Amino acid sequence: MSASPSAASADPIAVAAQAGSDEIILAARHREADKIVYAIVENQRGVLHRISGMFRAKGFNITSISIGRTSSPDLARMTIVPSGDETALELLVKQLRKMIDVIDVGVVTHADAVVRELALVKFETKSTRGKNAILDLSNALGAKAVDMTHNSLVVEFCSTPARIESFISEASKSAIVIEVVRTGLTALRRGL
Repeated sequence: MSASPSAASADPIAVAAQAGSDEIILAARHREADKIVYAIVENQRGVLHRISGMFRAKGFNITSISIGRTSSPDLARMTIVPSGDETALELLVKQLRKMIDVIDVGVVTHADAVVRELALVKFETKSTRGKNAILDLSNALGAKAVDMTHNSLVVEFCSTPARIESFISEASKSAIVIEVVRTGLTALRRGL
């Protein structure tokens, strides 16, 4: 099926939204880290502090880290996106495995996992036209407005980091981005 000339020049977000695709074509200004480290840890006071202290002591640079309780109240799952090469990744995994509070450590890639991030984006929307453009884009992508005043709009968007970047880039053409808050990645391996 060939794309029409207008579809080829259209915004990649709009084209993907109309097609129901989860893939977005990006201007490659932002590349995600390929590997994601997860650790199942004891859900106790001080565990995050000890692990982040190990990161600092070993000189690891972390792009993103999130932690939350698992289905067991005694365990928490950390999702860590490290920066660096394969050697740094292997060292990070080895160091995590040595820690007494860590039950399990693993590595997943974006290809073999469901990866999501939550973003809250606040826009200054002094014009109705700009506000409507952001609402239309949000509706097309599955984002939702969670707070709206006369001069501002807050949109919640849970998606892949690439889609979030694309959304912010496209929406900023219609209104000024005042503030962005992102949770960092969370991921689960696909299948059983």
